[in-house]
This record gives sequence, C-alpha cells and structure tokens, in this order.
Amino acid sequence: MAIMRRIVFWLFFVMLGVSVAAQETVQPTTEFEFLTEYGYNLTYQHHANFDLKARTTINRHFELDAALQLSTVNHYTAAVSTRAVFPLPVGDMYLQNRLMYKLLCFAKLYDFNAALSLGYRMDYVNVELGLFARVMDEWKRPVHSEVEPIIEPYNILYRIEAFVRPQASRWNLSLCFSNIDDYQMERMWQPLFMLGGYFCPADHWKVLAGVECKPTGMFHLNAQFYGVVARVGVAYKL
Repeated sequence: MAIMRRIVFWLFFVMLGVSVAAQETVQPTTEFEFLTEYGYNLTYQHHANFDLKARTTINRHFELDAALQLSTVNHYTAAVSTRAVFPLPVGDMYLQNRLMYKLLCFAKLYDFNAALSLGYRMDYVNVELGLFARVMDEWKRPVHSEVEPIIEPYNILYRIEAFVRPQASRWNLSLCFSNIDDYQMERMWQPLFMLGGYFCPADHWKVLAGVECKPTGMFHLNAQFYGVVARVGVAYKL
C-alpha cells in the first residue's frame, strides 16, 4: 500500500505542476452526462448501471473529469482523471492520469487503480499508451491475516479510437479498441471493444448511445469470458 500511496501523490503532483505552468486561460466549461446501462453476462445475469460524469475544461491546457457508477449487482465505482494538454500544429498531445476505486460489496473487496498515460488526439483519431498499477484487497483485513492483497504494480494501458467525423461535429460515431473505459481497467491481453455515438439536437444538449463488449467475472474465471453492455443517455454543457 505504501507503493500505491507514492504513485498517487506522484501522479497528482506531476499533473498539478503542468497545469500551473500553463499560461493561456479561457472561460472554464463543464459538461454533465447521465447514462443508464443494461448488461448481461453469466456472472451477474441481467443487470443495470447508472452513470454520472462531469467533464471540465479548466483552460486550453488542463482538463478534469470525474465519474460515478452505481450498479444493481451491488458494486460501485468512482473515478477521477486529469489531462495536461499540449497543442500541436495538427492535433493535441496530452498527459493523463487516472485514479479509480471500485467497491465490490457482494465480495467485500475493493479494487484501486492508478494510471499515467501519454496520448495524441486529432479530428478523426485518438491514441493513448501508458502504465497503470492495481491493488485488490479485503475491506477489513485482519491484523494477522496470512492472505496477501493482490498487487499488480505494472500493467500496460492502451486505447485506439477512430471517428467517422471530426470530434467537434454535431453528430458522430466512433469505434474503440482498448483495455480501459471510464469504470474498468483490464490487463493488456483482455481488451474491451466499444461502439459509440452522439447527436446534438440543440445547443448545450447531446444524446449519447453505445455498445461495449468487455471481460466479465471475478478475476475473469468464467467460461463465457465476455459480456455485453448497452448504454443510452444525455449530456448538458454549461
């Protein structure tokens, strides 16, 4: 746990230092998203998730995201991420860190992840590569317990996403291949497949929809390795 605490502090100090160094300022903007999800797999059977996200652009060089997911299968996830953005003649390069905490109430376990990645985004493509660490343990470990927590200090993080239109368009579709999403981080050989889209019917409003195929099961010990999740929701930009 001492290793994870050092990782967390290091990530936040890096991102804070980069954001303070940014000189250009713009009016901050925030977009709120609310989505409902329906999923099915052999582990949880039919289940639903409820997602709430906030995406804030502090200035041209710094962005902040926060997300919360509640599930009918009695697990809950909170995540926060920060991005330091470096504009280029074509597209943006960015340095991103993520912190994710998942509470598995039915198993009395928690899962904590910390990640740092470097990415590049332009109108039609978003590519990201980095590392993340994971700790999974019991809620209340007995003082003299001989069971050790599961610690994965080094995992590779990757994300490749393609869009059919420029990302600032009023409607768009995307296809993504990654081992992470807003509420899950998987080992590099356990990818997630995502198809998503949005439509802006009016200023400030956005309708969202998507389908995701992702690994499932406790420690993925399941004959049916993948499950499917479909989501729909709305977003409002202040």
